[in-house]
Amino acid sequence: MYPTLLKTVLLMKNQEISPERKNTLAPLIDFIQKKADEKKEIRINFICTHNSRRSHLAQIWTQTAAAYFDVPDVACYSGGTEETALFPKAVETLSGQGFSITKISDSENPVYAVKYDENSHPVIGFSKKYDHPFNPAREFAAVMTCSQADGGCPFIAGAEKRIPITFEDPKISDGTPEQTRIYHERSLEIGAEMLYVFSQIKK
Repeated sequence: MYPTLLKTVLLMKNQEISPERKNTLAPLIDFIQKKADEKKEIRINFICTHNSRRSHLAQIWTQTAAAYFDVPDVACYSGGTEETALFPKAVETLSGQGFSITKISDSENPVYAVKYDENSHPVIGFSKKYDHPFNPAREFAAVMTCSQADGGCPFIAGAEKRIPITFEDPKISDGTPEQTRIYHERSLEIGAEMLYVFSQIKK
């Protein structure tokens, strides 16, 4: 793992997770543990309205947490109820926290390769609908990272389990002096919770 990213991970491991949030995270832990016990691939699709901020942060941190705790056969995805673009501030935030990020397609909806280690397979980040062909069609957990998507998607085709784990949208800080701090804090919050999830998995 890249040294700066490892420092960020060690910082997040010391963050306290409240009992309420542990209850919220429990269904995801149960899903991962069941798949691990059955020696099956663990597919998780993080879904938000625009697939531009929280769902990508969750996808990338969850893939990283799985690698950090050496939980095999984990494949993380993200999608939205509509397609927009991965927001540049989210990319900047993750880069500052230690990820290596390369823009591999420059368009209105850019495609990024995100790596947590020089030998890791990159997480591919771009905005897409949750049922985009890039994402799994069946046997996955649908994790709803915003209440708007949770309410707007009463049914996710192919999902084995639907799990609401919502986070406050860092978009509220866009255009304010607090933007950098808010994005940094939201990324750390999501990362800390996903690290907690994988710390509970028994191999």
